[in-house]
Amino acid sequence: MIDRWDGDTLVRTVRTEDGTAAAYACIPAGTVEKPAFRVTVENALHRKEAEPAVRSTFVAAPPEFAELLHSDPVIARLDGLYPGFRQVRQFDLLAALVRCVSAQQVNLRWATTTRKRLAEAFGERHHVGGHEVYALSAERLAAADPAEIRSLQFTTRKAEYIVGVAEEIASGRLDLANLAELPDEEIVRRLTSLRGIGLWTAEWILVRTLGRSRVVAGDLGVRKAVGLAYLDGSLPPEREVRLTTSHWGPSAGVAQALLLHGLGEGTLAA
Repeated sequence: MIDRWDGDTLVRTVRTEDGTAAAYACIPAGTVEKPAFRVTVENALHRKEAEPAVRSTFVAAPPEFAELLHSDPVIARLDGLYPGFRQVRQFDLLAALVRCVSAQQVNLRWATTTRKRLAEAFGERHHVGGHEVYALSAERLAAADPAEIRSLQFTTRKAEYIVGVAEEIASGRLDLANLAELPDEEIVRRLTSLRGIGLWTAEWILVRTLGRSRVVAGDLGVRKAVGLAYLDGSLPPEREVRLTTSHWGPSAGVAQALLLHGLGEGTLAA
């Protein structure tokens, strides 16, 4: 209910200059070579905030990606199977962190269920183009008693983590614009200083929110995908994943997205 994709329409919210949220809906148009979105904005006054978000929805391939396609047959094959496939960015830092926390040590279906409950209980409901979507409010979550979130069937620790992250964002101590100006390792240091936010979560924020070139080498899905694609099906430890993918270089974000998509589609052969 926070980021919604039904196979035809992507519905999201963007923060406006006055700190509120505005919803927008995107319908794919054009071709792989010349992609486009048809966009409906909840309020036409917020087009100036929605337009840059729409234009940077996907992590673009760097110039070095063409060289990687020549040197890595695994990525070349996946790029051929899924031309134009790119990582979708998550611009809302609170929602991105809540997404990561909710997915810790549970399956993705259950994580989605609890996030939906959280959005409905503490989010702001918006309507655009016949669709409904929620924006999480850092202020509302920061003021919540963790027991209220626990009642949605989050664990006690996850409830406390969510409130803690919301407090940091609501107070201004954690700000996406400021994070974007920092180098990767400083961002990791800042994020991992928060309760419940470890290295892998911080790295997903680098990739999915900031669009940085980073391999989330400790993530189980990434480990499975790298093992199937490069290591005869074994499940490599984090260090081996980093060594195996070091040649991805500036194209790591694109290569990782393709590999994970191949894993989900069952097209990685051991």
